[in-house]
Amino acid sequence: MTVTKTDTPVTPTGNEPPGETEPAGSARSERLSALIQQHGALAVLVLVSLVASFSFDSFATGDNVSNMATSSAFLAIVALGMTFVIITGGIDLSVGSLFALGGVLAAWGSRHGTLVALLLPLAVCGLIGVVNGLLVARSRLAPFIVTLAAMLGARGLMLTITDEGADTFLIGKGSFLAELGQGTTLGLGNPVWITLALFAAGALVLRRTRFGQHVYAVGGNEDAAALMGAPVARTKILVYTLSGLLAGLAGALNAAWLASGVTILGNGMELDAISAVVIGGTLLTGGLGYVSGSLVGVLLLKVIQNVINQIGSLDSSYQQVVSGAFLAVVVVAQTWLGRRRQLM
Repeated sequence: MTVTKTDTPVTPTGNEPPGETEPAGSARSERLSALIQQHGALAVLVLVSLVASFSFDSFATGDNVSNMATSSAFLAIVALGMTFVIITGGIDLSVGSLFALGGVLAAWGSRHGTLVALLLPLAVCGLIGVVNGLLVARSRLAPFIVTLAAMLGARGLMLTITDEGADTFLIGKGSFLAELGQGTTLGLGNPVWITLALFAAGALVLRRTRFGQHVYAVGGNEDAAALMGAPVARTKILVYTLSGLLAGLAGALNAAWLASGVTILGNGMELDAISAVVIGGTLLTGGLGYVSGSLVGVLLLKVIQNVINQIGSLDSSYQQVVSGAFLAVVVVAQTWLGRRRQLM
């Protein structure tokens, strides 16, 4: 009787069909694609910052870095709320107007104390966010149309409060609200520390809570999320509410920083927030996104703006050209990486 051993290890000879080595290669390629999508903006930010540091003597100075960080904080807070919205597959065009409205309401409310100055913009802007969420989730209206209407409505309300922009409400220099916006801690402005705390909380919520799982599920496949028991409508309402609250808070902090509620601010801010979020690796189609990436996207836009200012001979409009071109490249790269990962 002949016994055939079947458990003897087989040593690869290098002549195996290519298909047998594909899974390992595909896994590596998928990991590389995911790494580029998540951290590509960070690599570009580091590269641009290094080049600017060697090219301009004033770029890496403490004052310039502090100013960039503080001026980036307000857009970053707005982009944080936009991140949650876009991950669900939505869009919020009202954040720029809510930012301006929040600043005006904070300055107006500062006459009645710091608590009113902070709570009033949060209440009004948060309520507008609730309405946006209800119309999108319950009435199933297109987010683009709903938030566009909210953008116009919020801007109109702000102009009504300020008598078509004729009235400018000021914030007292000695108030706690002014200190909140203009004070510094460990060399950085207080808005920067508030922004970092909000992003840490946002990352924790998005990655470690059931609500965060629902946000990803709704953006990935709304019907599948509903079949799994995820509260689709409630999740959408919450993300639009969060977006409104953060836009109002950013406006209030910006008013505290400027010591006044400036009515001309916020124009185009929604586009900057969307650009930062997409540059940071969040897919416009929903289902995939990173809070940290949005912060990197904001910083990258601010660094590009600062570099253009450092050059001096270029008009500020070049920032829009560079940002638009960079955004187009990122969207094309995301689309290519997404298709590549689907084929693996």
